[in-house]
Formats: sequence, structure tokens, C-alpha cells
Amino acid sequence: METRPDLVDMRQRHALAEHAATTPRAQAIETLALLAGLYLAASPWIAGFPGGIFSRLAITNLITGIGYALLMSGFGRAYDRTHSMAWAACALGAWTIIAPWVVAGNVDTTRTVVNNVITGAIALLLALAASAGARKRTRRGDQGAYGGAYGGGADR
Repeated sequence: METRPDLVDMRQRHALAEHAATTPRAQAIETLALLAGLYLAASPWIAGFPGGIFSRLAITNLITGIGYALLMSGFGRAYDRTHSMAWAACALGAWTIIAPWVVAGNVDTTRTVVNNVITGAIALLLALAASAGARKRTRRGDQGAYGGAYGGGADR
């Protein structure tokens, strides 16, 4: 059983995925994404959204921020099973950008718009970096997480 080619291949893929999550670039992207998600969740209280703490946009940011933080922080612990979910994080970043107009309807202050557009753009870029690394890793089996010089592949 130990010499079966599919078992050996599966172990190699698991080892590559484990190594991919430990590169400095992958850890930096994961940390920044976690901070962006936590800020998004707390932003209604930090930026001082109008309409109280239970406005629809505040609740939307809270839920979206917690979901984004949990989704993006899962890559380090189970990279081989979760890297394809980076596209869901991209969708959450895009949603954050358009949420003031979709959820609130009438945007009363520029504070809510600026907060969501900047935070959403950062979240989207971090998710794109994570998904690009996942795509690069699946295309080149020897490439580390998020590509580049730290990955151990041909891009050194």
C-alpha cells in the first residue's frame, strides 16, 4: 500500500501545500487579510457610521468582515483544502465596495462610502493575491504559496 503511485502523489501534494502556507509572502497576505476583515467588522464603530450601531450597513459590515477574516485565515491551517475558496473572498471584497449603495440605499455621509470602498479594495486585492497564488501553485506543482521568490519555483 505504501508504494502505490496515487498515495505517493497525494503525500507530495500535501507536503507542497503545507510548505506553501509557511512562506513569508503567504503569511503576510494571510495576516493582512485577517486584519482587513477584523477592521471591516469593527469599522461601523471605528468610523462612526450614522444611524446607530444597528443600521443595515453596520450589520452588513460586521457579518462580511467576520466572514472574510475567517475565510482568509483558514488558508494557513488547511491550504490544500481551502485555497480554491479565495474567489469567495474576492466576492466579499467586491461586495464591501458596493454595499453602501445596495444595502443603505441612501448614502448619508462620505465616511461610510470612503470606509467601505477603501476597505473593500484592500480586501479584494488581498484575496486576488491569495487566489493568484493558488492558481499558480496548481499550474506548477512545485511552486510555493502566492508565487514569487519565496515559493521555491522557477521565479527565483
